[in-house]
Amino acid sequence: MPTEFDVEEMIARFRERANAVRRRGLPPVEGPERQRIMEQMQLDFQDFAILGDATGSLEDGILTLRVDLRPQPAAGDAAQGEP
Repeated sequence: MPTEFDVEEMIARFRERANAVRRRGLPPVEGPERQRIMEQMQLDFQDFAILGDATGSLEDGILTLRVDLRPQPAAGDAAQGEP
């Protein structure tokens, strides 16, 4: 294990994991099992994408990840002067 922890590198790995889930094909299963796999893939993507969007810091041995989960304004809202 490296002696220095790179927060940005870790976040980049989560971005890549989210992309890998999106590219992953479904195995040849049908019925309820297929639905469970699809639901798990969506959860995996969501979790990896959230962490991939984080900003991180490591201070005094404490890893802090900040993720803004507030809804983004629609493109038209900002042009109309809404916050």
